[in-house]
Amino acid sequence: MNLSPFFRNLRSAYQAELDDLTQDSEGKNVLRKRLADKRKEIGFLAQMIELSPEMVAVVFHQGFRFTTPAALDKLVGLQPNAFPDWAALSGAVTLEPWAHSLAEVVLREPGGNRFMAVAAGLEYLQHHPRMAQAHHAETDDAPEEDGDDDATPLSADDDTGPQNDHTREEAGADWLADQGFDRKD
Repeated sequence: MNLSPFFRNLRSAYQAELDDLTQDSEGKNVLRKRLADKRKEIGFLAQMIELSPEMVAVVFHQGFRFTTPAALDKLVGLQPNAFPDWAALSGAVTLEPWAHSLAEVVLREPGGNRFMAVAAGLEYLQHHPRMAQAHHAETDDAPEEDGDDDATPLSADDDTGPQNDHTREEAGADWLADQGFDRKD
């Protein structure tokens, strides 16, 4: 996969935005709550798609299913002026049911089609096994893994691999915390 300079730079900003949303001042994982709050503000946030796309793209976190990874590999290698329309990506990317209303708001904005391609590309990079490994290698947070996982379609609920096992545990812990239970450390 060849990343365009656009996606290389924006990927870091997107990851930083997710990281900022993840923990509160006490170190508790509050990503789910903060994303829910941001999603309620989509009307306002949609006005920022040109200025700060990474700040708006996070509302679509885990909102895409990637059925044709090769099309997304191609997308993340392009510069913004060469992005396909959102409708042209419909065979390679589908929205989770909860994300449809958010997309409708964004698509009404000038540049909404291009932004949806950006959001899908950023989320694809977030879930792509090789890109996740590259991010961990850059930050030295995790050991490198061998293997080529590019052959399988990706989706936000794909339960293969250690990263997704950890995500599942975090999701479970988040749910329990939302129900009033203390976190187990």
